Amino acid sequence: MYDYRIITDSTSDLPVKLIKSLDIEVIPMTFTVGESSYSNYPDERDISSHDFYDRLRAGETATTNQISPVTFAEIFEPALQSGQDVLYIAFSSALSGTYNNARLAAEELNRKYPQRKVYAVDSLAASMGEGLLVYYAAQMRRKGSSIDEVRSWLTANRTRLAHWFTVDDLNHLKRGGRVSGAAALVGTVLGIKPVLHVDDGGRLIPVEKVRGRRQSLDALIRHMQDTVENPEDQMIFISHGDSPEEAKYVAEQVRKKFHVKATEINPIGPVIGSHSGPGTVALFYLGKSRN
Repeated sequence: MYDYRIITDSTSDLPVKLIKSLDIEVIPMTFTVGESSYSNYPDERDISSHDFYDRLRAGETATTNQISPVTFAEIFEPALQSGQDVLYIAFSSALSGTYNNARLAAEELNRKYPQRKVYAVDSLAASMGEGLLVYYAAQMRRKGSSIDEVRSWLTANRTRLAHWFTVDDLNHLKRGGRVSGAAALVGTVLGIKPVLHVDDGGRLIPVEKVRGRRQSLDALIRHMQDTVENPEDQMIFISHGDSPEEAKYVAEQVRKKFHVKATEINPIGPVIGSHSGPGTVALFYLGKSRN
């Protein structure tokens, strides 16, 4: 047993096999579709990502909820009682209040268990970008790094974690306030596909507009070409909103152009997918910078 536990939330969109192999814990966040509420378990026990996206395609809307400080305390405390410290890696604070709730719980538990360490780290990341930071943290722990060493690495390197993504339907971004109603209407008519990234503050930022779906996927590769660092040594993550074939296309191009060590593809879960919508494809890697 490790002397500290790594915990994250389900917005990390990590596949079950990696969660098990990395020996990490994932807290399911909750969401509502139509009149029904669910928990975003990585094994999709409440609802599959495919069924979730089908409901969005049918016109239903989804809302999401934060994890409360009380829930965090209930999850962190058993590890402290068993003699372990806790490193929690959170969804970007610019996109959710979840990190702040975790920080409040950590502060309370650090007072209650002064001999133990409870750290909440803001990933400034989303989806498998957050997941890739968790992956690196778990690899460092496996090699013997202390909780303080991993925490320091995360805060020093989180803005090197590049996110590039494109969406198929602008209307989901319109509902989230990322594009105007007029831009969504015109873009839909003209087949405009935005390319976005996550900036150093953990916010979603539109970067360019591309006409055509394949061109938008190729734009992700182009941005990776401009910013990636030592790709042959990297694990690359790709997530998608029920678009597995397009995600595979991006993975094939990444392997062909950059000769990376490995790629991992997984669906975008309902919490992130509530805001990005079906057809989203996202690419994550370590770069010189995020843009």
